[in-house]
Amino acid sequence: MYSEPLLVSQFLLSVSKTKLFLHHQERIPPSGPMLVVSNHRSFMDAPLLMSALGRPIRFACHHYMGQVPVMRDLVTKLGCFPLEETGKPQKKFFQQAIHLFKTQQVVGLFPEGAQPMVEFTQPETMGEFHKGFAHLALRAPVERLSILPVAISSVEETVSSAVPLKLLSWFDPSEPFFNNSGWHPLVVYQRVNVLIGRPYWITSSVREGFKGKQMKTVVAELTDYCQTEISELLRQGCN
Repeated sequence: MYSEPLLVSQFLLSVSKTKLFLHHQERIPPSGPMLVVSNHRSFMDAPLLMSALGRPIRFACHHYMGQVPVMRDLVTKLGCFPLEETGKPQKKFFQQAIHLFKTQQVVGLFPEGAQPMVEFTQPETMGEFHKGFAHLALRAPVERLSILPVAISSVEETVSSAVPLKLLSWFDPSEPFFNNSGWHPLVVYQRVNVLIGRPYWITSSVREGFKGKQMKTVVAELTDYCQTEISELLRQGCN
């Protein structure tokens, strides 16, 4: 069912007694295809963003999440689709995402990748963004696509150890982070700010610049815009 991921998200936040504070709600496009990009530290980020936006979001998740029992069931309930193994082309993901855009749905990506999920980081920090989301947005053959940068700023949380990283390497040996010692952190938000950034609109005129020598420039500009927007919102959320 189309609405099930949203209902599951709201249930998870209710069970965990997470208090969500939404800022700049007026910036959320009311309809149309959308790509949501956000910082990422917790398994709660996907349900949190769905609850904040009030729309089901089809998140791409790391390959290992589709391999580990219990975690696999959760991401399935949330409507997430796991990426291919690390280092492999993500052709299937691109095809799925473009189909969702064409049917006016919302796709979610965490451009930092897996590192902040498997190595504990402070709430106000954020890693460099991978550029895959920008390539996806600029290649999607839809008339008007919004990219919505969103910052998740934890105010109060609990952190515990979930499973040894080396155990996860049994399920996904392609991930180099799982060769490290230590444990996969489990971050549960008690109080969290969700701050909506200014949307970036991909139109036919923007796509026209995504050719030849200008391609790298356009991708870099889009990536930098989203990373800067979220970084500034994080500073607001922590103050």
